[in-house]
Amino acid sequence: MSKKKKPIIIPENYLARIPSRPAAIQWETAEDGTVTLLIENTGWANRLAQKLFDRPKVTRVDLDKTGSFVWPLLDGEKTITEIGKLVDAEFGEAAHPLYERLARYFQILDSYHFIEWVTPE
Repeated sequence: MSKKKKPIIIPENYLARIPSRPAAIQWETAEDGTVTLLIENTGWANRLAQKLFDRPKVTRVDLDKTGSFVWPLLDGEKTITEIGKLVDAEFGEAAHPLYERLARYFQILDSYHFIEWVTPE
């Protein structure tokens, strides 16, 4: 008997992906340039937690210096590689290893649904 061959999956070039900010996430910039994301806690479980456990209606997520620089760049047009070049120009050696850090940063943002991915046409 012959075994079925598994299809070959070609991994996507993660750095060629195009991130964008979701319209549902509001954000503000402080005087020092720090970006704060304002995440609205919606849904019945969140409403229940707000009433019973005094949870906030809006969660505030403060980004670090690099994250605050990157967040406004998420316009749905720049790839992670292009954003990386801008980060390298701004922070230089302090941002290295650059693309490993950026890839991990976008994985974290994606896991919390703080970004959306744009499919190139």
